[in-house]
Amino acid sequence: MRDLRHSIDLHKRTFLTLGLILVFFWSLLSVEWGTNLFHSGGGVTILQIAYGFFHPDLSPEILNLAITSSWTTLTYAVAGMTIAILIAFVFGIMASGVISAGKMTTLFSMSFFRGLLGFMRAIHELIWAWLFVAAIGLSPFAAILALAIPYGGTLGRIFADIINDVPKEPIEALKSSGASKLQALFYGYLPLAMGDMISYAMYRFECAIRSSAIMSFVGLGGLGYQIHLSLADLEYDEVWTFMFFLIGLVVIIDLWSNLLRKRLVE
Repeated sequence: MRDLRHSIDLHKRTFLTLGLILVFFWSLLSVEWGTNLFHSGGGVTILQIAYGFFHPDLSPEILNLAITSSWTTLTYAVAGMTIAILIAFVFGIMASGVISAGKMTTLFSMSFFRGLLGFMRAIHELIWAWLFVAAIGLSPFAAILALAIPYGGTLGRIFADIINDVPKEPIEALKSSGASKLQALFYGYLPLAMGDMISYAMYRFECAIRSSAIMSFVGLGGLGYQIHLSLADLEYDEVWTFMFFLIGLVVIIDLWSNLLRKRLVE
């Protein structure tokens, strides 16, 4: 029986691999490989971009602008993620169904909130940014809400899955001792799941830094906005200055999150 199951799994993997290879070659054949595939002046532009990489603009004016824009990008990310975590914490618990009473109530809670979280994360933060800019103008609230909604949806879904994956033995022990569903949540589910929830939230915070910069392209300020302006002016030395600040911001957040995770583990 075990050999039969192994043979079936092997055949499934073989067919899946062959299917993916066929789709890959089909996609290659669908591309129009003409002479106009590459821009005629692309080589010169690549050289200019490469030159800007090795010779970034380090003038005081650009450095001061990069520092100010980095702070704007960071504040958008922090504010957006703060709201996203609050949304994810509440909606994630409801989507897990651990505090619902009865099968029908649990099924409704899980279906409704998982669907709501799916809707929130299905729309990219850049599209949310365009919508909020159209609704409330070029306001910092547009950037913050555009980050909070999709990241709240993503975090909420992961939080729900982490809570559902908590070992059931400690929870059953709490319930058998007379603990209510809320007590089981706060003294059972959350303590066991909190480490993974914080770890994933920190990872998404790093992503929020990049998303905050991307959203700046719609005119909300920050590093992305400065990169957009420099690209429009073909000032690639300035582009790389702002890019290096963005990379540095992500690296600093990554180092800080690693230190935080290690302290939590200890």
